[in-house]
Amino acid sequence: MTAEEHEWNAAPPGDATPPSGPARTELLTFRCGGQCYALDIASVREIRGWSRPTPLPHTPKFMLGMVNLRGTVLPVTDLALRLGHPAMPDDARNVIIVVQQARRLHGLLVEAVTDIVRPAPDQLQDMPQVGAARDGVAPDRMFLSETGILQILALERVLPALHAPDAEAIP
Repeated sequence: MTAEEHEWNAAPPGDATPPSGPARTELLTFRCGGQCYALDIASVREIRGWSRPTPLPHTPKFMLGMVNLRGTVLPVTDLALRLGHPAMPDDARNVIIVVQQARRLHGLLVEAVTDIVRPAPDQLQDMPQVGAARDGVAPDRMFLSETGILQILALERVLPALHAPDAEAIP
């Protein structure tokens, strides 16, 4: 048990006040393109089963289309393709992670959600700089877990830009 965990556990029963000190990030982990990734769980609204999106014309290849989320139209991105991996296979076991950035809802197609982790701030590391990422789409940080390296994604770098022309949209 770390000193920080001990401090958390030392709070009196029924005291919901979190301990002072560095805040822990809570991450939703998932598999995509055969790799392990994570997102800040505060941006996750829900996890949906796979449903085939209605294609949108003249969009980048990673944009699968849109789905109806209880009356709200939601764009869906093939996250594997967005991150430079081969496109996700059409599999009923895939899931859509519904995320929110500001007032914007978006769906990210992934293979499977795997866990929720709470790394301590000193367990998070910057990604090594090994060349220019395409369109700035690259994991932001990483976390070494017992199962391997989790690449932490920042939504602002993963979601397609609004109203920005994209060369892939032009046939």
